[in-house]
Amino acid sequence: MARTPSAEYLILDIETVPDTERWKRPDEPTGGAERGGSPFPPTWAHRIVCIGCLWLDHSYRLKRIGVIGDPNGGEGTLDQRERALLEDFSRFVGRARPVLVTYNGRGFDLPVIALRALCHGVSLGWYYRERNVRYRYSEEGHLDLCDWLAEHGATRSGSLDALARLIGLPGKVGIDGSQVEGLYLAGQLAAIQKYCLTDVAQTALLFLRFRLLQGMLVGEDYQQAATALVDALAADGRVDDVIAGIDRAHLIGSPPSP
Repeated sequence: MARTPSAEYLILDIETVPDTERWKRPDEPTGGAERGGSPFPPTWAHRIVCIGCLWLDHSYRLKRIGVIGDPNGGEGTLDQRERALLEDFSRFVGRARPVLVTYNGRGFDLPVIALRALCHGVSLGWYYRERNVRYRYSEEGHLDLCDWLAEHGATRSGSLDALARLIGLPGKVGIDGSQVEGLYLAGQLAAIQKYCLTDVAQTALLFLRFRLLQGMLVGEDYQQAATALVDALAADGRVDDVIAGIDRAHLIGSPPSP
């Protein structure tokens, strides 16, 4: 069933670091060992340090882009700061009830949010009481672009970086996820937030392209929506690296008629 025209959309991405108070790295690296990296923590052991969001109205117009919670990280212990972040996020989603849009959010972002909320005793009533937020074959509450473009597990869709490049976006710019922990330990939260917003912005533009693929935005409607979002992001100024790397002819096509 198609979402009602009044639906709004919250494009979502999180950045995490290992919760070393509750999880200890194995003596021998696993997972990323071939590349000399650290083992990837289990889902419950990811401490959330940033939740980046981009809010679109029902016409796919930008309402807001930014990070949930205190942009400086807040005060208190690590647990207190993460709890405050989760409370702010859950309160907003519970009140606004947008459709969540993610890339691999069903496999990572939302399970991490749920388990960290479990850790800190934060209610996610909207997540568990509304079936469509967790039902993978509906886009009523959550549209995971990775899942839909992989035909719900029938194939592999590729990384966000790969699909962003496929449609004329720059993909990863400056840093990637493997550097987040080092930046966090160095006190560079602002750099992590900026990186998170570059992923959020590109996920939003991939979402519009997916709407074109679905036939829910066609021709000039897609061009106008994509142009408006790119222009709004350029005016905002926080994802300039993304804007500078866009192949507009490929992403948008010929300019819409005035």
